[in-house]
Amino acid sequence: MSEESALSMAQTGSQGVEENATEETQPAQVRSAYEPPEGDKLQPRDLTTEVAEEAETQADLPEMTDQAAELRSSGDDVATSTATVKVVLVPEGHVMTVAFAIGLSIGELKQHLASELRVPPEVLRVFLDGQVVEDQQVLMDLGVRPHGSTRMEMSSADPHTYPLRPIRPPEHDNMPDVITVRVQRGDECPTSSSNDFQQVVVEIQRPPQRKAFLGGYKHRVSGAVYHHASTQTLPQKRPDRGVEVVSRDAQTAEMKSQAQQCAADVGTQMTMIGCYVSCTNDKLVTPGAYTTAAEYHRCRLKAVICLQTAVRRWLAQEAVGHLKRDRDRRLAWMDAQEQRRIEEMEEQLHDRRRRWNNPERREDFNLLYNALEKWRKEEEERINTTLRGAERKAALCSLLDQEQEYIKTIGQRWIIFEKTNAARSLMNFLDKSATPIQWKSASGKQIEMDTLDTIRARELRDLYHDVSTSPIKQDNRLEVLTRLKRIIKEHDCELTRDLVDLVDREVDLMPRYTKASKLEGLRQRINTLLLQYIKTPSFNPQVAKMRKVPQDESRLKNKMLLCRSCKRYLPKSSFSPSLRSARDIRCRDCGRLDNIGRKREEVSCYKHFLKRLRLEELQLNKNSKIPFIMQVEDIRYLIDVIWSKQSALLDCYDLYNLVLVRWDKLKNWSPWNCILLSKEEAVAHDQLKDVYKAYEAEFVFRIEQRHLLAKQHFSEIPAIAEHMDLEPNAVLRNQLVSKPITTATGICATHTVAASDH
Repeated sequence: MSEESALSMAQTGSQGVEENATEETQPAQVRSAYEPPEGDKLQPRDLTTEVAEEAETQADLPEMTDQAAELRSSGDDVATSTATVKVVLVPEGHVMTVAFAIGLSIGELKQHLASELRVPPEVLRVFLDGQVVEDQQVLMDLGVRPHGSTRMEMSSADPHTYPLRPIRPPEHDNMPDVITVRVQRGDECPTSSSNDFQQVVVEIQRPPQRKAFLGGYKHRVSGAVYHHASTQTLPQKRPDRGVEVVSRDAQTAEMKSQAQQCAADVGTQMTMIGCYVSCTNDKLVTPGAYTTAAEYHRCRLKAVICLQTAVRRWLAQEAVGHLKRDRDRRLAWMDAQEQRRIEEMEEQLHDRRRRWNNPERREDFNLLYNALEKWRKEEEERINTTLRGAERKAALCSLLDQEQEYIKTIGQRWIIFEKTNAARSLMNFLDKSATPIQWKSASGKQIEMDTLDTIRARELRDLYHDVSTSPIKQDNRLEVLTRLKRIIKEHDCELTRDLVDLVDREVDLMPRYTKASKLEGLRQRINTLLLQYIKTPSFNPQVAKMRKVPQDESRLKNKMLLCRSCKRYLPKSSFSPSLRSARDIRCRDCGRLDNIGRKREEVSCYKHFLKRLRLEELQLNKNSKIPFIMQVEDIRYLIDVIWSKQSALLDCYDLYNLVLVRWDKLKNWSPWNCILLSKEEAVAHDQLKDVYKAYEAEFVFRIEQRHLLAKQHFSEIPAIAEHMDLEPNAVLRNQLVSKPITTATGICATHTVAASDH
């Protein structure tokens, strides 16, 4: 019965409802469904309708037993009455609601639930108030009253082989599964009065398909739209008139046979008295060899075999051709994959060589120091294994001198990189401060707006560019200095006075034909003071928004951290975020110096791991959160310590050929739901439907042990992800409940990705 028909029947209390409800209350098997959450239930209250109460409370068993004795003595009508039985599946906690006759036994209840759960009834165990209920016991003996409710628990004797999982998914609606309808008896019962009512238990059926749209109409005055609706309630039976209205004789046509004479006469002519028929054109037909039925069937069988042979040959050729085409496509795909793998390896090697020869980022210098450390260890091991005594000491001293020369060369390249990077960062800072305010309109058009602050910042940016550029002619330089002096004289302070003095000094020296090399130091001082002038918020208000360190003390207090290594208070952007303990907090500069001086490790491959992991998880689940919580150091610990830098299946140690994929592809990625495999193994692993059946038990046990280590180390991830969740009551276990990421979290994830690239 649908929800609309149930409500309609409860409100009208018609006789048709009473007949249908009587059919529903027979002790036949009824459908069970999930029970929706308490807060989502719709409890309709009407003069003739009562919702079946929640089976949360139940009276004491002795009192209910006395009532059961009275009910048994009342007759079979009471035994066929129904009651609401709610069965809690242990340990999942799912609730199944069943409308059941109180005269039926627990064994019959098990038979019905076993068919719904698709498990044998022998493995089901029913508990009431913590005690096991036998199969021969009847609901009436357990104290269940007609149209009442009870709550039982059910578990499986073999939960591994036959787990209790309901087949049908829960219906998120606003109606209960079973309702009790109070219906007034009709006129057909002569003994019933006008005030006689009957309690009928009605079960709400929720079919998986949606009802068809039957049309409707619209009120012209009020504009209200009315739709036609269909119900599952049986139609009302027509009263017996005592006269047969529908008969087969009235609907069947009468059949009769009648002879018919042809319209034209037909005859044959033959020789007879008075008639001669010529036989000149007659032919003498001689019968041939007689063909028996066996010979005829043998000939037909031979023809059929010939046809089948030709058809089967054609089918075999088509099948072989299809297999050949599949083989050729498979070989071509394998060749393409192998070629792509070789090209990727060559591209990675070429990229590393380019970064060795021409470092352009901080990661490139880490790669150089890492290569230097590997070379030093190999040379030191070779010297220790081949030389002894004074020769060994001399070789080690020579190795130390070579290492110093390499470090010196790398340091010189670092100085050049710092200068280039500082100039680039300065110009980016000035361009960003001079950028007009931009936003998109409702139509999607980009709108830009200049303010007084942006115009001032653009003017100072152009001025700094003209002043810092090497002059080509003396007249152009004098014009730039005059413009500079005019702009800075708008503000009178010590900085502007020093800058004006330096500008006057250069203007005084230029007519004396002073060499440009002699003026280089003076011009550098002018550039430095001008840059300080531009970065002052009182002279250039736009830069106040661009500063990393806020000038407001209240904001400064919450965004500054103490570096335990250099003992400096730095903004949070100077520290690398990590999921580990915050006891050893060091800024990025101290971490880089420590890496250069001692460890000399290179983490670009781990950044590649993290970047690829995030892209793959975004394709599988857009609401995935844990990959964006993980940082480079966390991925490094997961690969180096948990998985020992090698594939879980084979001894593959090439980090550039390894990937982190899901262990169970039906669950979101997490440190305790991942496995480290090569790229070829990962493709085959993703095609597995059940990893617990595909792999051996010993291998699965080893993987689960590593998952336990990862879950213990990254124990803070569920708490962090729970704060990222929009619903605070979400429980995080092995499978993270995916929820939309908040705006603040998205900004944090974007900042993390950007910070990892520098």
